Amino acid sequence: MASAVLSLTPSAGPVRPPQTFAREEDRARLTASSILALRGLAKAWALTGPEAAILLGVSESTWDRIKAGTWRGVLSQDQLMRVSAMIGTFKALHLLFANDMADRWVRLRNAGPLFTNLSPLEAMMERGIPGMIEIRQHVDALRGGL
Repeated sequence: MASAVLSLTPSAGPVRPPQTFAREEDRARLTASSILALRGLAKAWALTGPEAAILLGVSESTWDRIKAGTWRGVLSQDQLMRVSAMIGTFKALHLLFANDMADRWVRLRNAGPLFTNLSPLEAMMERGIPGMIEIRQHVDALRGGL
């Protein structure tokens, strides 16, 4: 009787480099889905136009076009990094909290050393990409993901 053998070696398929946002082709491919996700996050977090613009690193008029679905650009490497950090935080919050707290959390003042009495949303807007990544890591740690 023959037994199945589990192969621990990678498949012979093409080896893909890690996903980055550096290549124009990758950014173009990822932009539409990133914008769709960001528009959903903006609604869930009840972001104002100025808040969304600051978080994405665009002007308010550009955010208005993105929100309306009329913007036809490609997100930059920095903008995709911002979207990635925010979506990661959103997902981790929804894994951590089972109710509407997941979406309210970003607006609650936090006295912890990472926030210095700012809300997570204020901290992300004030500190940009480094702050967004720190907050994502913080939420991942809270849910035991680190």
